[in-house]
Amino acid sequence: MADLGAVAWPPAPIRTERLVLREPEARDRAVFIELLASPEVNTYLGGPRLPGELEREMPRVPERWPGSFVVDLDGAMIGQILLRRATGHRRPAAVGKADLGYLFLPQAWGFGYAAEACMAALDWFDGALPGEPVVLTTQTANVGSMRLAAKLGFTEIERFHAWDAEQWLGLRSPVTPSG
Repeated sequence: MADLGAVAWPPAPIRTERLVLREPEARDRAVFIELLASPEVNTYLGGPRLPGELEREMPRVPERWPGSFVVDLDGAMIGQILLRRATGHRRPAAVGKADLGYLFLPQAWGFGYAAEACMAALDWFDGALPGEPVVLTTQTANVGSMRLAAKLGFTEIERFHAWDAEQWLGLRSPVTPSG
């Protein structure tokens, strides 16, 4: 995965009705480790990583790059939204497009936070890189992620088998600037 190119970064924090999307800070390190070590969060992502390994590898301030947003609820990180260029994607239809990914703590599931945060990130993306399509890949077994993809306007391009499971690749058509 590569960066998004020439976008102004970081943007001012993005505020929604309940959330703030912002750049990672040192205070988020423990939550990043919790996300990456969580068996629930990583059920469809190849499994959790070991906390000790993450403690050693995670920088004091989690990496900052264009398209990486911390999702903040009431001053605490509950998840992460990633928009990155899909340069090494397994599917030709995705290569070179922006790829949307997200991780949320299990205690934040079921409240609509992922939809709210992803919509805000996609709105930012449409303003920063107008006219660019976005892809999303998820396992078909991940019912919540499949529902979220539909809610966000992604339509199926193809299904394929990878990582010992059926995968779904969706496309969100570019929003063309009005003018």
